[in-house]
Amino acid sequence: MPDLLLEKGSQNPLYQQLMRRLKNDVVAGVYPAGARIPSEQALCDIYGVSRVTVRKAMLDLVQEGLLVRRQGKGTFVADARLTRDLQHITSFTQACRDMGRQASSRVVDCKRESARPEDALRLQLDPAAEVIELCRLRLCDDEPVMLEYNRFPTACDFIEREPLTGSLYALLRAHGLVPSRAIHDISLGHATPVVSRYLATAAGEAMLLLDETVFDQYDRPLHTSRQWIRGDKFTFRI
Repeated sequence: MPDLLLEKGSQNPLYQQLMRRLKNDVVAGVYPAGARIPSEQALCDIYGVSRVTVRKAMLDLVQEGLLVRRQGKGTFVADARLTRDLQHITSFTQACRDMGRQASSRVVDCKRESARPEDALRLQLDPAAEVIELCRLRLCDDEPVMLEYNRFPTACDFIEREPLTGSLYALLRAHGLVPSRAIHDISLGHATPVVSRYLATAAGEAMLLLDETVFDQYDRPLHTSRQWIRGDKFTFRI
């Protein structure tokens, strides 16, 4: 296909030309979200360039977040990422709804255990108190996006009796508790074997890690949260 060949005499490097072509194809819908990009050899043949050029272009597009690599499967156009504005209290369910997508949850575990020193400090509890830990897998359009661990004081014992597959914030509001502000810490983590199993990633893969302390309408600590998040599916606005 000679009309697709790149301009080897151009001042723009070939890999940048290829990146631009692929970006234009994604915007035009030639490769829609979730579509598999042709193999390296196929791209070499289509655009008349070397594998080194193709690999450089693909690597840069992966780093930009336009493409994602799936081990043993190939390279795909990334889905539009969910966005959460950390300046406001927004639930995962609402973030999905804002993008016209469907949120769901699977309860991994819900149990009581002795408060850790960190719990006593962040939740303002007696060191001898217990907490309720709720672990849930959060999915968007049935695809795993986040594994979250929430820890509550036992005053929120209704959590042990309620269905927990919908919005947790809606449930809290139904019991008169309104999440009103939060302290956030964002860092880079690496998927543990447990996290990778639930989020369908490779063990050790880079993940977004969000630690929160959420306060109610009376500015009392409501719960803490640690969220392991797939960076190819989610982003934050600060």
